[in-house]
Amino acid sequence: MTDHAALTKLLAERPFGVLATIKRDGRPQLSNVTHLYDAGTNKIIVSITDGRAKTRNLRRDPRATYHVSSTDGWSYAVVEGTAELSPVAQDPHDDTVEALVDYYRRASGEHPDWNEYRAAMIADKRLVLRIPVERIIGMAR
Repeated sequence: MTDHAALTKLLAERPFGVLATIKRDGRPQLSNVTHLYDAGTNKIIVSITDGRAKTRNLRRDPRATYHVSSTDGWSYAVVEGTAELSPVAQDPHDDTVEALVDYYRRASGEHPDWNEYRAAMIADKRLVLRIPVERIIGMAR
């Protein structure tokens, strides 16, 4: 075990992780995703697509577990939380698209064409997944 600050630092520094949701039969469904850790709200933020297994699973059972590891694999953080799902993006300036723009800016910087990005979020049926950090465990070296 390691202190909370070291584990949240790992969440903030590593942009990739594994999202575990619960399938209908009770087994875990794992998805590699890119995330942003928002220290201000203590939430993990992920852009996901409507209709995918992880999204269907979270609508049915919002319990989520998220795993992030260091490049060498020896340090890791595991977050447990209850998923919050935004509505699916429907309009270039709706709250969901605005949240997706904010997510992109904070995770990757400026997009070369924001109008194209906004249109893609609607075409892809994107939504925002937020996982409040209700519990965090792991090992940080």
